[in-house]
Amino acid sequence: MKFRSFAKINLGIDVLGKREDGYHEIRTLFQAIEFGDILEFHPLTEREIRLSGTDASIPWDERNLVHQAARLLQQDFPQAGGVKVLVTKNVPSGKGLGGGSSNAAMTLFALNRLWGLGLDRSRLQDYGRRLGADIPYFLDGGLCLGEGRGDVITPLPDLPVYYCVLALPSFPILTSDIYGRLRLTSPPEDSKMNRFLARREFGLLENKLEETIFSLYPRLKAIKSSFLHKEAVLSLVSGTGSAVFGLFEDREKAVRALADLERTEEALLVETLSRERYWKRATAGV
Repeated sequence: MKFRSFAKINLGIDVLGKREDGYHEIRTLFQAIEFGDILEFHPLTEREIRLSGTDASIPWDERNLVHQAARLLQQDFPQAGGVKVLVTKNVPSGKGLGGGSSNAAMTLFALNRLWGLGLDRSRLQDYGRRLGADIPYFLDGGLCLGEGRGDVITPLPDLPVYYCVLALPSFPILTSDIYGRLRLTSPPEDSKMNRFLARREFGLLENKLEETIFSLYPRLKAIKSSFLHKEAVLSLVSGTGSAVFGLFEDREKAVRALADLERTEEALLVETLSRERYWKRATAGV
């Protein structure tokens, strides 16, 4: 069995406060993009997990979320067998694109089929929450509102297709570094994200973590300014990572922005994915 495991960008992040469990309460808009990894699953007669991947900088052992997802299902279901998983890695880590979380979500989805566990999407998302905050989103895809830690997911009507230019600086950013430096302020009563959902005006969206990120990595602020100067309808840092995206309605404008950016940064042009396209593309190789 072969599945595609797509990345996401965050079209906005509001930080509402600190939770008793140590995490932050957030509201965010997840959007899938057509940039991802490929996961191959092969059944084994022995009840073991063999995991390997093409990126040598990533641990392919018990620390990896793919391995943890498979082990979690094995622990709860006696009928779960063994599996060999090969990950062809394209989405870099530490960029705020959710590559590892997406891999874990698609592992839950694939092994549910491979082992005949009969779990519905809600149950799979419950397993995802036990592994990481972003994981439940990737079991929906498209455009979704994320609340709580980002793990309470509400699917939203999809946007039209947009062209997304991704800047991928060479350095990763650790989520803990950003939240650890974040200065919390009282959120406004009138949420700009709510207004966006009502009016679909991209100018209302913002990533409340950017001030902290830009203080540490001013180069990212310059990339964002460049995207906006080139008429992107929206440009933000994705999550807490180092990737900066520019969203364009017009493909030619996106192509020109990409050409300028490639002089100084690794970059690529992708499209946003509706929920329907997300699942058609994710499962096309099964």
